[in-house]
Amino acid sequence: MRPNGLARAAVRFRPSAFVGTFVALVMAAAIVSACGILLETGVRAEVPPGRYADAPVVAAADQRAHYGEGDSADSEPVPDRARLDASLVAKAATAPGARTAVPDVTFPVTGPHGPLTAHNWSATAFTGEHLTTGHAPNPGEVVLNNDRSKAGDRVTLTTPDGTHTYRVSGTTTAPGVWFADPEAVRVSGHPGRIDAIAVLPKPGVATDTLAAQVAHALGGHAEVHTGDGRGTVADPTLDEAKEVLIGIGGSFGGIATIVAMFTAAGTIALAVGQRAREFALLRAIGTTPRQIRRTIATETLLVAPVAGALGCLPGTALAAWWLDQLRDRGAVPAPVELAVSWIPLVSATGAVLLTALIAGYTAAHRSSRIKPGQALSEASVERLRIGWIRTPLGLAAAAGGVVCAALSASLTGEDAANAALGIVVLFMLAVGLLGPLVARVCAALFGLPLRGASASAVLAAANSRTNARRLASAITPIVLAMAFSSVLVFLHTSEDHVTAQQQRDGITADHIITAPDGPGLAPDAVRRAEGTPEVTAAVGLLKTSVLVPATGGALEAATAQGVTGSARDLAAVQDLEVRTGRMSLKQGEIAIDSSLADNADVEVGDRLHLRLPDGTKAAPRVVATYGRGLGLAQVTLSRADLATHVTSAYDTELWTKGGTTAGLKALGTVQGRDGYTTAQSVDRELNAWANNLMAALLGGFAAVAAVNTLVMTVLDRRGELGTLRLIGSTRRQVLRMVRWEALLVALAGIALGTAIALATLVPMMNGLTGQGPYIPPLTYGAFAGTIVALGLAAATLPAKAALRGDTLEE
Repeated sequence: MRPNGLARAAVRFRPSAFVGTFVALVMAAAIVSACGILLETGVRAEVPPGRYADAPVVAAADQRAHYGEGDSADSEPVPDRARLDASLVAKAATAPGARTAVPDVTFPVTGPHGPLTAHNWSATAFTGEHLTTGHAPNPGEVVLNNDRSKAGDRVTLTTPDGTHTYRVSGTTTAPGVWFADPEAVRVSGHPGRIDAIAVLPKPGVATDTLAAQVAHALGGHAEVHTGDGRGTVADPTLDEAKEVLIGIGGSFGGIATIVAMFTAAGTIALAVGQRAREFALLRAIGTTPRQIRRTIATETLLVAPVAGALGCLPGTALAAWWLDQLRDRGAVPAPVELAVSWIPLVSATGAVLLTALIAGYTAAHRSSRIKPGQALSEASVERLRIGWIRTPLGLAAAAGGVVCAALSASLTGEDAANAALGIVVLFMLAVGLLGPLVARVCAALFGLPLRGASASAVLAAANSRTNARRLASAITPIVLAMAFSSVLVFLHTSEDHVTAQQQRDGITADHIITAPDGPGLAPDAVRRAEGTPEVTAAVGLLKTSVLVPATGGALEAATAQGVTGSARDLAAVQDLEVRTGRMSLKQGEIAIDSSLADNADVEVGDRLHLRLPDGTKAAPRVVATYGRGLGLAQVTLSRADLATHVTSAYDTELWTKGGTTAGLKALGTVQGRDGYTTAQSVDRELNAWANNLMAALLGGFAAVAAVNTLVMTVLDRRGELGTLRLIGSTRRQVLRMVRWEALLVALAGIALGTAIALATLVPMMNGLTGQGPYIPPLTYGAFAGTIVALGLAAATLPAKAALRGDTLEE
């Protein structure tokens, strides 16, 4: 029979031999295609131009902070919107094809009826709003919606510049408030800066021509956008959303692909290895090594493409659900749509096909090359030699994991999470390559307590010692599930534990006040709080983020608080645990978390070269370092240094020492320190969602793979189980033996997975928080208990089915 005929016959008459392989490949294709679709969505993501729909050319500032040079050059999205100098409007207007250049300024204000979005009036030239009554605003005047007021009224508005009374010069049907252009720029909170420049063309001037002219006129001081690119100006968060999607699809997707392929390859190798007797018989009757390899390749070509194509269906659904979740959490703008093309689907199918071919060829290499008589003997007795290629590679992977774990101590945030995944992959490669050796060690150690137990336990220990390769195939996916789930989940719980502890110890304020709605607290909130009876100290905090130097010259985001008040008042409401220097809130000075100082390699007295929220470069002098940055803020500086570099220049929170809820409630929503800590914990839980999801995907995938492997292993032993029945073992004894084996496999996998997780987490958390990892006992117990329960069920159920016939496998 020709090799392809053998392959078709094997798939047709023994489909059960390929079910495990098919399931593993379907799951692998689902994971790979989902990550590929998210990666493509990140690359192609776009949002509508919004308010710039009628402005064919828009100039705006670069929304990324660049660092490094040459091959090391990179960039990070700025935390807030980067803005242009208002003087660039006149330069843009000099473009030969420009009819007019219009500045665009948008900022939040609060009116008598609640928050409003404010604009400069000239922006209506491209947004299309028209007056229904009155005239355009002059300085000291505004235009409002005609449902809220009428021309001639006077209205009090709170702007970032303060609270002022304006005359209503006219009304319009659109929501919002419009100021005269000079006044809008002045009261916006970032005087002299504008959001963008909309350039309208002269009749007959093409958009591309005008864009080139505007770019030349601006001389590289702004980025020029046309078409779909204008959406980035309308919604600056698109750049960050793209980075999130590309990070998930690329960084996590790469790790997930490796894990999926690694697991699928192990399953295929097990399936091919279980047919060693079949291949030995084929060699004995004259089949050549090439024919056996061709048979395996043909079987793969019959199974893998179908599995890959089928796996793309749940993969697409997973990507769509994932994107919806990111939208709901505000990480991705709502208009971003899922991009599904043939590229990720074909790539996923090709990846599982290539993995299946390589794994099948590798597993069958020895069976196809050895002599027929030797093949028959080795098909019955496991070869005990350790490979001279696998062993050095496995040791090298283990050494690489140890070195990378030590280096990861200097990483923080998202970089730490990504590094953790890479470290686990290295350790997992070591476990996979050293599998038989590791399995023998585990069987010897965990089998010791079984030797003095019942006959079933003794037989289970003996089986585990003499079938190391089979044991390794079962242990590896369990180690994978335990290691990945533990690292990703406990990375967050450890940081969350330290953050909560620092908040409990660091918040000494009696009351914390936040704005019930709107952009923030009133500009005079601190002054009014200081005049409230029984208040001994009051401090306003403007919460935002800045970009600070990190290891290797990179930039990373750090939480920042701009303080309204004195250093003495701040010390009364916050115990930052100052370690070096002395707190000062003078302009041009800064206090930072000690771990951030270590990463940036700065000390008290040095200049910290950072990027403010809008990307502006600054180099304040470090006057103090402190230890509770995770729980409070990693950077502390004067509000005056931050206020002109954020979109909403209002204080976010007001912290007071003393006072009463009744006396402070006129300033906003009042809560005690316990209530504030609870609210912050909810925010941290939302931030942990991504890690938990990745843990669920990788851990769940590995757990299903473990169940799949155990089922395949037990079903392959039907002849062995039948033999045990024929020599006098009872059904109960055989099932007990299977359960003991499954328990040994589960415990060994849990122990190895825990060891890998600790080897990853201990140095990383010491570098990140200065403490060891925090592992909630209930969560760890749930992980371990689930693995044990799945292992016992996956081994016992097929064993019961195999024992129903009580006959030897033919």
